[in-house]
Amino acid sequence: MSITINLLPWREEQRERRTRRFYYFMVLMLLLGVALGWGIAKFYSMQLAAQQQRNAFIETQARELTEDIGNLEGYKADALRLGEQLVLFQTLQTQRASTVELFNALASSVASGVVYRQVSRTGAQVSIEGSAASERQVSEQLRRVADSGALGVPSLSEVESDAEGGGRQFRFDVEQPSLSMSAEEQP
Repeated sequence: MSITINLLPWREEQRERRTRRFYYFMVLMLLLGVALGWGIAKFYSMQLAAQQQRNAFIETQARELTEDIGNLEGYKADALRLGEQLVLFQTLQTQRASTVELFNALASSVASGVVYRQVSRTGAQVSIEGSAASERQVSEQLRRVADSGALGVPSLSEVESDAEGGGRQFRFDVEQPSLSMSAEEQP
């Protein structure tokens, strides 16, 4: 007697269970893969957004720094211009004092009968044109200018008769030592 047991239905059932379990596992892995892929994509998109914000911030800062550099160049140009103006003002201040000194020296050295028609200055060199009644007065005037402490030795460049014939017109150049010394002291 032999008993035969048919295990085929039980095996079929086991196979179906394993197949179902496999499909569930596959669906679960698919869902897990999709979720993992979505999570990674979300992470990268957040990283990209953060980097874009950093880039925008850096670009804004770079733009501001470029504007600041432009403003600094403007400030430098203004500072140079102000420095030049300061030097000009100092020169004018020095010349103002030397001009007063020049006219005081000329006024104190004028001989009687001498009239100055034109006084011009280029640097420390002073050119004077005038008229006198005689050559003697011209000589006296040149001596007085030479004796003046504020002026150097005059150099007579021309003497000619007045157009009316009553006097002499003369021209001489003289150096103003105080102005030439202050010009040498400046760079």
